[in-house]
Amino acid sequence: MGDLGQFMPFVLMFVVIYFFMIAPQMKRAKKEKKFAAELKRGDKVVTKSGMHGKVLELNDKDNSCVIETMSGKIKFERSAISMEMSSKLNAPATVK
Repeated sequence: MGDLGQFMPFVLMFVVIYFFMIAPQMKRAKKEKKFAAELKRGDKVVTKSGMHGKVLELNDKDNSCVIETMSGKIKFERSAISMEMSSKLNAPATVK
């Protein structure tokens, strides 16, 4: 029984790390994957590098999209589109 008591702090530490770090990251990754899958033509998006534009084409074969910017058209991976910044861009403006 003494051997089990020695490992209890390690088990407790793993449980805390799982619930505070690993589980939220997995949940966020799921949401980002769903967001990338639900992109459609005409959506205004912001890439993780800060490029603003509108989705022109979606290619399921290589999981890419063509974004129209003010300077032209650029092809990006869907994973390069920022979920947080794009949702802020598309959120309705609040009146103060």
